[in-house]
Amino acid sequence: MKKPLTTPNVGVGPVLEKFSNVKRIAVLRGGGLGDLIYTYPALHAMKNAYPNATITVLGTPIHAAVVATTEGPVDVVEMLPVARGIHDGPRNGERFQDDAEDVAAQDAFIEAMRAKEFDVAFQMHGGGRFSNPFLLRLGARHTVGTRTRDAEPLERNLDYVYYQNEPDRWLEVAGLSGAPSIGSPPLRPRPEHQQNIVGLRDPQRTSLVVVHPGATDPRRRWPASYFAEAVAALVREGAQVLIVGDPTEKALAQEVAELAASQLPEVSRSSVRSVASELDIGDLAALLADATVMLASDSGPRHLAQALGTPTVGIFWVGNAINAGPRGRALHRIQMSWVTQCPRCGADVTQVGWTAPHCGHDDTLIKGIAVADVVQDVLDLTATSLLLRGR
Repeated sequence: MKKPLTTPNVGVGPVLEKFSNVKRIAVLRGGGLGDLIYTYPALHAMKNAYPNATITVLGTPIHAAVVATTEGPVDVVEMLPVARGIHDGPRNGERFQDDAEDVAAQDAFIEAMRAKEFDVAFQMHGGGRFSNPFLLRLGARHTVGTRTRDAEPLERNLDYVYYQNEPDRWLEVAGLSGAPSIGSPPLRPRPEHQQNIVGLRDPQRTSLVVVHPGATDPRRRWPASYFAEAVAALVREGAQVLIVGDPTEKALAQEVAELAASQLPEVSRSSVRSVASELDIGDLAALLADATVMLASDSGPRHLAQALGTPTVGIFWVGNAINAGPRGRALHRIQMSWVTQCPRCGADVTQVGWTAPHCGHDDTLIKGIAVADVVQDVLDLTATSLLLRGR
């Protein structure tokens, strides 16, 4: 039986009747940095609707690091065991390794979570083929989440349609539990991390642009030479540029820094440097919060910058722009590639990872985005950012 509507969830979806006596909420969300950030507007809405409840994210180590180093709506993070379609173990190309699953670890995790007696468990991890059965094992009084037609149903379900803005998707799920959308306050880095990055800022430069050239999926990466050209142009306009990345992206960040420096007079070369692998997640958050603008491909650090309230310029493939792009344009700009076929074999890439297998090629889909257009977006947002900050 359908639950009655209690209030309109303006711009997103319906808000159903709230659950009673909710003290413990679980949220299933695997994946990386951006995957957690997508859920934050919904988590804020849930915290507002159920102010006396603790929110526990069933997530991954990067999620725990974000929660530990910023002030936000999550109270606890519990580490997911390796499980197909939820938290991947070792990979061979695009294939999940069957022998990576530890059934005993999954059983122990479920037993420990059942002991917490969650009142509501939210599935915010894909269409539910794997995640819904996992969530139902938690034994929560109520379950809410997304569902494809072939997935096991929960108590309250949102049809999973692949091309939907991810934060909006999870806001709709929150609405099904009686939590209307609210303004999502920016994340705030903890003071100790703000102190750690003080020495990185060059007060002689008019602005600070943080650049992240990496992306988990190679098809979402703008070429290093393009980033370098943009960085050099921004330094000429008075910006200090710091290039960030995790340890696996250190070589890429250094390549961008060196290519950019080679295009600058010697006196300006110190205004661009790589700090990839030098910052923990808390320090990265503090740096992004202090930045005038962030420039990045579609990646977790760009989502983190947006969550911190920092203006961003994102370089997106069209499908990712639908799912992960920012909605506003006063503080965020997107440059978008409309490529729909693999540059090498011509396969339709609009369904890859959803209803079609990967064609096996990782050629970038965003090479056609012009450097000059990206630079102009950064300069436009720099003026806006400096005005808003009174600098």
